[in-house]
Amino acid sequence: MVSTNKKIIHTDQAPQAIGNYSQAIQAGDTVYISGQIPLCPQTMQLIEGSFAEQAHQMFKNLRAVVQAAGAEMSDVIKVTLYLTEMNNFAVANEVMACYFSQPYPARSAIGVAQLPKGASVEVDAILKVAV
Repeated sequence: MVSTNKKIIHTDQAPQAIGNYSQAIQAGDTVYISGQIPLCPQTMQLIEGSFAEQAHQMFKNLRAVVQAAGAEMSDVIKVTLYLTEMNNFAVANEVMACYFSQPYPARSAIGVAQLPKGASVEVDAILKVAV
């Protein structure tokens, strides 16, 4: 069995983990980013506002973790969106376009019944970094 070295990625610019997990883990040239919801990093509270405002905060949190890994959003190769209301898919798509450009990462969008802290949207990601 081959052992892999894991490096913890952490930043104060994104919400702290609300459970027993890391914001992200790097294994080789791949970084696995834990789910980000629209929490304010300073207060650890869900932001108030429209779904679009919440989605922007979620992607800002994601970007902070990506940057803490020494990468840019263009290095993200896969994202998964979790939505409590699939009716928000078009807005999520519009907001995502503010943070990514072509070639876009691969993406899945999944409708779920609930998310942590009552969030309406969550994103996780995988990215490649230089070693």
